[in-house]
Amino acid sequence: MEQAIMIGLDIAKNVFEVHGRNAASEVVLRRTVKRGDMEKVFGKLSPAQIGMEACGSAHHWARVLANLGHDVRLMPPAYVKPYVKRNKSDAADAAACCEAMGRPDMRFVPTKTVDQQAALSLHRSRELLVRQRTQLANALRALLSEFGIVAGQGKAGLAQLIDKLRTGTLELPEDALFSATMLADQHAAADATAAGLERRIKAQAKADKTARMLQTAPTVGPIIAHAVRAVLPDPARFKCGRDFAAFLGLAPSNSGTGGKMRTGPITKKGDPTLRRLLVLGATSWVRHVSKCLDKASPWLRGMLARKPRKVVAVALAARTARVLWAMLTHNQPYRASANA
Repeated sequence: MEQAIMIGLDIAKNVFEVHGRNAASEVVLRRTVKRGDMEKVFGKLSPAQIGMEACGSAHHWARVLANLGHDVRLMPPAYVKPYVKRNKSDAADAAACCEAMGRPDMRFVPTKTVDQQAALSLHRSRELLVRQRTQLANALRALLSEFGIVAGQGKAGLAQLIDKLRTGTLELPEDALFSATMLADQHAAADATAAGLERRIKAQAKADKTARMLQTAPTVGPIIAHAVRAVLPDPARFKCGRDFAAFLGLAPSNSGTGGKMRTGPITKKGDPTLRRLLVLGATSWVRHVSKCLDKASPWLRGMLARKPRKVVAVALAARTARVLWAMLTHNQPYRASANA
């Protein structure tokens, strides 16, 4: 068999499709490989460039194939899709990966390390538990409201409602009382587990020198600092802070025709967890300084004077992303300028 120098690989749970081409761009390899045979098959192949979509388990296989001597390139799935010809299939996806990898304007995703993925797993798990905790709280409120029992807003109101439920002071049918108690128990379990993950994240951020430096910036706490360290281990992969903000989806989208360009809402591309954390941190800071504008920077006061708070919070999150990139690039703590 002629040597393949470019290989498109479509990964799945158990069956993988391989599409290889030689130096003349002729197809010389088409085959289906089972999961257990991946290392044996690619270990026999000569070193080649392997293109894959950056999807589930892609970083694991990128590390495995790189250890076998191959040059692995991960690509955003949205950038590979235009190269799929006609009907979609695993084989067509593998051919599209091979074709897209050779495009001169293709953008590639750096392979995450094991430690990087482990750190991000803390944030993914915490985010899931926080979302489930909110769903359980809403379900409990909705269930009790059907019997005319309504609590105050926020955590304090929910805590009072659960206390009354556990002490048996609420007049409820037996089945409704059982269901509400189960929801309250699940809410308490999700809250405790999320708090445990948060303590672990904060402990790691406290022990990391760079994470402590990042916390000198406004709106940045230990959770955001830890997430930045996991998402951006090497700031040199971005030319400027705006590229990092765009990577997080905090840059405005553009739409233009006939020589007229219009900016729209943020793209919301890239890592959703870090983007959400930055926006939440910015929202909290905007709410805080709105009560005392003397604490706000001149830039923030000017934005608050002419823009809605939610728009200002997103703009502040994008600005914070740029600041964090600069701090990591120059390895220096935050220094506020006169007109910052």
